[in-house]
Amino acid sequence: MFSCALFFGKVGMPAAVIVFEFDFVKVILVSCSGGIIGTIVFTYLSAGLLKWWKTFKNKRFPSTQTSTFKKSNRRIVRLKNRFGLTGIAVLTPFLLSIPVGAFIAERFYKDKKKVITAISISVVAWSFLLYGVFYLFYNQLQGWIF
Repeated sequence: MFSCALFFGKVGMPAAVIVFEFDFVKVILVSCSGGIIGTIVFTYLSAGLLKWWKTFKNKRFPSTQTSTFKKSNRRIVRLKNRFGLTGIAVLTPFLLSIPVGAFIAERFYKDKKKVITAISISVVAWSFLLYGVFYLFYNQLQGWIF
């Protein structure tokens, strides 16, 4: 569950299917609950971190400074403008990790219910999709990994 909360598609699901050899119900329960709990925790943690950073920055550097856009910031803003919350939610469990996706979503969309709902739906969909892929290619993956 802990690995699903942090690294859903890279560590959590493969470990539940291949290493622990859970059945379908256990895989879905463990991966979905870990991903949803991670989404809730990291969304609220990100909100607190962003609030703390804003007050720290205003106390430490009271003058207004212009922010420079870096290449990574432009990619994040382009992702937000092109795909919105749905795009961030779809990419979060598999390509991004849940902490990073929750932080980005909380940074741009302040409504926690929408952020948690969107990422949770994405986690459930990715659980079923990845289990299907692992189920279809289980023998090839087991021989390749072990």
